[in-house]
This record gives sequence, structure tokens and C-alpha cells, in this order.
Amino acid sequence: MSRTTRRVPLVNLSHYRSGTPEERARFVRVFGEALKEFGFVSVEGHGIDDGLIRRTYSDVASFFGLPEQVKQRYHLAGVGGQRGYTPFGKEHAKNRTVGDLKEFWHVGRDLPEGHPRRPKSGAQNVWPEEVPGFRTNTLALYSALDEAAAVMLQAVAEYFGIARNTFSDMARDGTSTLRVIHYPPLKEKFVPGAVRAAEHEDINLITLLCEGTASGLEILTRDGEWIPVDTLRGQIVVDSGDMLSRITNGVIPATTHRVVNPPSLAEDNTRYSMPFFVHPYPDCMLEALPSTVTPEKPAPAPISADDFLQQRLRDIGMYK
Repeated sequence: MSRTTRRVPLVNLSHYRSGTPEERARFVRVFGEALKEFGFVSVEGHGIDDGLIRRTYSDVASFFGLPEQVKQRYHLAGVGGQRGYTPFGKEHAKNRTVGDLKEFWHVGRDLPEGHPRRPKSGAQNVWPEEVPGFRTNTLALYSALDEAAAVMLQAVAEYFGIARNTFSDMARDGTSTLRVIHYPPLKEKFVPGAVRAAEHEDINLITLLCEGTASGLEILTRDGEWIPVDTLRGQIVVDSGDMLSRITNGVIPATTHRVVNPPSLAEDNTRYSMPFFVHPYPDCMLEALPSTVTPEKPAPAPISADDFLQQRLRDIGMYK
């Protein structure tokens, strides 16, 4: 496939939810093969309301337009950025020291005290009182993405020929996070040697990325080629993270990706995006599927999802 025509495959989630047996089988095959080849796949027919996405982006823009001292009120100490506001340049890619050219907000799953799957950090959501609709819209989007992710994880399990709920059960009551990101124009904020999001792999099982407000996302293919991936209106881009790669013993990769800086002054605009990081519950053990283990490719040592997450949060500068 040529450099100019190579594209991440597109599937329709409604074919899996309510299609014919042939449509369901094709979805499982194409979805699984796309993750296996690219670590990325585009999804339409996902059922996420377009109006909800638009309203959430409007609230996100309102929040990030607030004065710096106001935003800083919502920066929580001691939780590794797992809730609330993370300031510009705080996070960096693994093995880098220069911070990314972004600021963001995290919305997570609030479980009651005493719940067996409540994170050890005890972090709970906070809400910006200056943006009245922020809580309602982000929680509604979180719920919709959470449900869609469970369905996609069921399809991944079917691709591997294992119990359909294997991966979706891992994510039930998991520490999944909706991140809303603001990339300001470079003419406003720039750090030499920094990019909007340096090349990295996601930590989690899968990520659902609602369409961004500007281009810039690129993935690194297995043959070392960077190709752009545009999240078009009505589509969600799904990518596989380190945890799913670990469970599948590398059969599904955690693909390296990045958000590049605008290539020209004419394109130096504000960019917003909203990835939903799907995480297992904290005590879930990340163990390789037996079918993926061979003498040539032994399984990595088991580790709990929370231990793995905390290790990676330290790697990217969220804990000091």
C-alpha cells in the first residue's frame, strides 16, 4: 500500500450492536485486524450524540479561557493529575523532560467510599463553578463513551476467541478517564524543543478519541512511517494501549502516536480534543492470554493495573 493511500480502517459499531450475523462477524474481524496492524481504527455509528460533543467542546473552551489563577484553583495536589486541572507543560512523554504544549482536565469515575474498586488515591471529581454546564455535559459524555467502549472490548474478546465479557469485565468500575485538552496557538505559548504531544503510547486498554477541532494526530506504523489520522465529524478514533498490548502479549501493539505542531502560521490555531482512556479496575491483574504465549515469546510478569498505572504516571512527570 502506498504512502498516499494508506489509511486506518473504518468500521460501523451499529453493525456489531444490531447487525446481521455476517455484519457482526465482519466487524469483529476488521476491528481486530485493524488494531493488530495499526493499533488504531476509526469507528462510525457509535451512538454518541453529536450535540453532546458540541456542547462539551463549548464548555471546554469556556473553562480554558478563564484566567490562569482561576484554573489553578482546580489543580489538585497528590493525585497524579487523575482529577481536575493539569497546567500547561506539566505532562511530558515517557523518556522526555520537555513538557507537552497542552493543558487539560480529567473527569473520572466517582465510586463511594468503601467500594472495593475505588482507587487507592481516593481522588474524586471537582467541577469548575465558572462553567455551569461543564459537569452535566462531561459526565454525560463519559457515560456514553464508557458504554461504547464496553461494546468494543467485547468485540476484541470475540476476535481472540475468548469469553465475550473478558475485557469489558476488566473495565467495569475501572479507573477510566475523560481528558479534555487545550492546545493553545504556538504564537501564544511555545517552549523550544516542545511539541503539542510528543510521541508516546497510551497506558490503558483502549482509548476512544472524539473528533478533534483541528488536525495534527499522527501514528507510527509498524514499518516506521508516520501517517496522519484525522478524526472526522461523526467518527471516533480508537487506539490500543500498553495494558491491552501486555494482555495480548504484543499481538495488539500499543502504537506510538503524537500531535504535531501546526505546520504554518495560517494553521496555528487553538486545538481541543477529548480522549477517553479506558482503564481496568485497580486490582485487575494484567496477565497475558495463554493463546498468545509461545516459547519464543514468553509472557511478561503479571502486574496489577494500579501498579502499572502508578509506574507510568511517574514516568510522564505526573508524580514528583
